[in-house]
Amino acid sequence: MAAAAELDQPEDAPAPPWKPLPRIGFRFACAYLTLFCVIYPQPIFALLGIVQIWLPDSMVMRYAQLPHPIVEWVGRTVFGTDVRLHLDSGSGDQAYLWVLTFCVLMLAVVVTAVWTLLDRRHTEYRTVASWFLLFIRIILAGQMLGYGCAKFIPLQMPVPALSTLVTPYGDLSHMSVLWNQVGTSPVYESLLGLAEIMGGVLLLLPRTQLAGALLSLVSMAQVWILNMTFDVPVKLLSFHLMLLSLALLAPDARRLTAVLLGRAAGPSTAPTPFRTPRARRISDIALVALLLWMVAAILVENWDGWHKYGPGRPQSELYGVWNVTELTRDEQPVPPLLTDETRWRRIVFDNPQFAEYQRMDDSLTPVLTELDTGTHHLTLRASDGATELAAFTYERPASDRLILTGELDGHPVTLTLTLVDTDRMPVRQGGLHLVQDEPDGVK
Repeated sequence: MAAAAELDQPEDAPAPPWKPLPRIGFRFACAYLTLFCVIYPQPIFALLGIVQIWLPDSMVMRYAQLPHPIVEWVGRTVFGTDVRLHLDSGSGDQAYLWVLTFCVLMLAVVVTAVWTLLDRRHTEYRTVASWFLLFIRIILAGQMLGYGCAKFIPLQMPVPALSTLVTPYGDLSHMSVLWNQVGTSPVYESLLGLAEIMGGVLLLLPRTQLAGALLSLVSMAQVWILNMTFDVPVKLLSFHLMLLSLALLAPDARRLTAVLLGRAAGPSTAPTPFRTPRARRISDIALVALLLWMVAAILVENWDGWHKYGPGRPQSELYGVWNVTELTRDEQPVPPLLTDETRWRRIVFDNPQFAEYQRMDDSLTPVLTELDTGTHHLTLRASDGATELAAFTYERPASDRLILTGELDGHPVTLTLTLVDTDRMPVRQGGLHLVQDEPDGVK
């Protein structure tokens, strides 16, 4: 009855008072989620749109480094450990970021307490809630669009690299298994990305934000579960994106429950900061413009990624997986014994600047490459760039045959290599088979 009475109130009528516990709960949710979106690295940066292109790649992590004196002090004092932000790490679950989130939580508790003590006059916060919901709606949309486009292109989970094809399955981490499983089927990855993109688009289009919040919740719940079960280091952010989705759905919880129970849902009671038709039209136009602003930046970023590390990236002149079929050292043949820790089993050329050689125990070692196609000279260096590991001259008598002659570990060597037809590997022979009398290759 109280809810029905509230629906009957005209827009300019005083809103009914909230009970004490909901008021305190709102103050905490508003303080915590707002502080998290502003302080935690990444969410707020989506609003910069195309400006992000001119920012350094490390800017997002450096932003998180701003409160480092406080975070490091809390780490030592509260948790008894030294925490440092690793700028060169792609992990969103660093100890530093967990302590940062704890600081945000404690700050939100303090803000809630002070707000509760000082604000005895207001009995409801519909106006504050309307601006808060608009803010987190925009933040969530930016993240959904960014992650969605990275999958739709697809770039986030690329097709398994050549070195992955020759890595024993048991040597893969849980995260690598997930990444390669999704990357093996680009169509599936694109569909996952499309769902996230649609969530972001619906959040910003007029009158579709409820559908956008629902789709975002389902998408983020799946992402969070995958992150938790495959140990992907984006657990903190994905969990909070799920919280943002739930916060956006909270004002319509009764309507959604009514729909699930087969009852009439009635009009939405979600607060809006724009009361007049003209203000709503202006806000709708502004949100669509913001959508285009963020999408333009994301597309430019992904276009750049496509050519830097995606399918459009440059490839080595010797691109492929090459098996070492014959090897002579000091003019003596070296048999392919699994117990030989020094013999090379194969070489993988992918990126023009890098290669990986695989020993007989299947371990892979990355090296830097210098390839001169004019003089047919190949130099391999350790990852530090200073230590020269091998220097070869090469000849390619056939497209699938390569001969390297030179010095390796101080010994004169000759390696004869044969190109592997990776397209014949089962993992690269996917596709749709509507009729299958027997499952193909299940082990």
